[in-house]
Amino acid sequence: MNNFEGHINGDKPVVVDFFAEWCAPCRMMPPVLKEVKEKLGDSVTVLKMDIDKNPHYTNQYGVQAVPTLIVFKNGKIIWRKAGVASANEIIQHVKLLV
Repeated sequence: MNNFEGHINGDKPVVVDFFAEWCAPCRMMPPVLKEVKEKLGDSVTVLKMDIDKNPHYTNQYGVQAVPTLIVFKNGKIIWRKAGVASANEIIQHVKLLV
């Protein structure tokens, strides 16, 4: 099991940002994810997944648009959204899990 799978199969919520370097809306997500991490601290893990460098995971999770955000806990998808999300929207879904 690699590091990514270790994180998403853990009992701590993991927010994964599936993105691409060439994607303009994806550039809006880093400050949003930073805010999520600042507000939730160690109760959440935030990961970025480049779809061009990781096609296996892109296919495995059916990512068809970027950015796509997926929240995992215990290996299960708890919430997902294609497109830009606000920090409050992400936090609202993660807080249900902590």
